[in-house]
Amino acid sequence: MNLLFAHGWGFDAAFWEPLAALLPEHAHVIDDRGYFGAPTPTEIEGPCLAVTHSFGTMRVLSDPPPGLVGIVAFNGFDRFSARTGRVGVPVRVIDRMLRRFTQSPETVLAEFRATCGDTAPVPTPVPDPLREDLLRLRDGECPTPAVPLTSVQGRADPLLAREMCESVFPRGEVRRVSHAGGHLLPVEDPAFCAETVRAMVGARVA
Repeated sequence: MNLLFAHGWGFDAAFWEPLAALLPEHAHVIDDRGYFGAPTPTEIEGPCLAVTHSFGTMRVLSDPPPGLVGIVAFNGFDRFSARTGRVGVPVRVIDRMLRRFTQSPETVLAEFRATCGDTAPVPTPVPDPLREDLLRLRDGECPTPAVPLTSVQGRADPLLAREMCESVFPRGEVRRVSHAGGHLLPVEDPAFCAETVRAMVGARVA
């Protein structure tokens, strides 16, 4: 089974290195949205399983590859912002990020990644795709997953409230998994995440 890795907002392809290293038996493509350099196309042939993190889940749900047979979403969501009837991050919080991002994208990125639990130095950003995707985080909502989806959420996630984690992906064939960790599960516990991916691969090829 081919794997397609899709990172979240404010990160890049390097985010997936610890997890991809534990899945050598599967050919894979790691996308890069281009937040810190040139974007990497996500051309993948044949049946594939998407392994997504955070906003990367919205990106895949909005534009699924032709051979997609399943999704394993770590800290993922189909909608980020709150609206009537849906728990989420208040729109005013995202609007504040957008205003500050115009003045100092580096500061906003560093604060966001620190909130997620990543205190490593932030590379020099490419502002346009980051701002575009902040708008998608504020305004976007994805269609119901057309393939089985495993949603793995962290009980100590500092970014997504517990109620939000429990209510994402309200429709479709969804399996829910809880982990004690935070918002960067593929980095915090790559071994657990690798076994979760293998379980989904096994279910899709059985």
